[in-house]
Amino acid sequence: MSTPYNQLTALLAISKASFRAIFRQPSAIFFSILFPIIFILIFSSFGSGGFTRHIIAIEPGTDINNAVYDSMVKSPFIKILDYTGKNGVVDTARMNKELNRGQLETIVGIHVTKDSAGQDHYRIDVKSTTAAGNNLPLLLQFFENLTLKMERNYKGNSMNHFAVIPEVKEVRKYRSIDFILPGQLGFSVLFSTLFGIAFTFFNMREQLVLKRFYASPVNRINILLGIGMSRLFFQLLNVVILIGFGYFFLHFTLIHGFLTFLEMILMTIYMLFLLMGVGLIFSSIVKTDTSIPLLINLFGFPQMLLSGTFFSVDVFPKWMQPFCKALPLTQFNDAIRKISFEGVHIPGCWRQIGIMGIWIVVIYVILVRVLKWE
Repeated sequence: MSTPYNQLTALLAISKASFRAIFRQPSAIFFSILFPIIFILIFSSFGSGGFTRHIIAIEPGTDINNAVYDSMVKSPFIKILDYTGKNGVVDTARMNKELNRGQLETIVGIHVTKDSAGQDHYRIDVKSTTAAGNNLPLLLQFFENLTLKMERNYKGNSMNHFAVIPEVKEVRKYRSIDFILPGQLGFSVLFSTLFGIAFTFFNMREQLVLKRFYASPVNRINILLGIGMSRLFFQLLNVVILIGFGYFFLHFTLIHGFLTFLEMILMTIYMLFLLMGVGLIFSSIVKTDTSIPLLINLFGFPQMLLSGTFFSVDVFPKWMQPFCKALPLTQFNDAIRKISFEGVHIPGCWRQIGIMGIWIVVIYVILVRVLKWE
């Protein structure tokens, strides 16, 4: 009597062989680990000098028909974010949330009253948090210089027409690394997975390895899982290294410690499953391996630039932001940042998981139709 073929043994053997093949490519290690670390070091050092543009919001009910507001609008040092929703109501919850995270430096309120002589008096409320870091003193200095210049336009010796009143709330410090590192995780996972899966599967098909597997008793799904698992293990190893580097050397925030780390790993696995499908699609529709980088760049570079990898999506025009937020890498970056700094658990990232889930369904429906074994 013949011994039944052990599918689990075959799956593990394929995974092991594919995993070993990854480490025979020095470029894979460079672009997956060293390259993101270089980016982390570069971008985490930003904000220590040079031109500073302050990101502020206007408090609801503020008087904007005055010279102080006009000067802020015209200043190249000030960017005013608009939190007005489609219903015309200011989203104060989102405004305060971004203020506490340091994405918004201050909320400015301008209140104008008249004295008995009919002259205007301005009270400029500057509400901020400790998350703004070193930018707050610079912003206060901007207002002091602005009001000093405007005082000179008033007649007489009185210098009390303007009052700048700061209010600073103590919150957990939001460092630049808390924004940069999740973006670099996404950057590493995106390109390393796509290049690794697409080229590996294409070469195995061209060298008739997949055809031989297909003729063997190994299930086709195990062949795909074996290739995918090797890439999964390699990328998870990269993620552990990058998180560990950020946590121990750059004080990256893991708000719930090891639990946060595990949840970041689970979100990464989810993203890897999505990207594995994309890589298999690319390897199946190209006729030569020279076409693979073109497709990967067409898919990857818009996401690298538009998904909040290096800077917030809010810097883009409003008409572009819905497109940016529909990208899977945007949702991955947002989920990782919510988990690591805000302390949100995976169920709280239902929106990001749902949008990525839609991408997964579409990707794997396409994959079923285009996948080639020979």
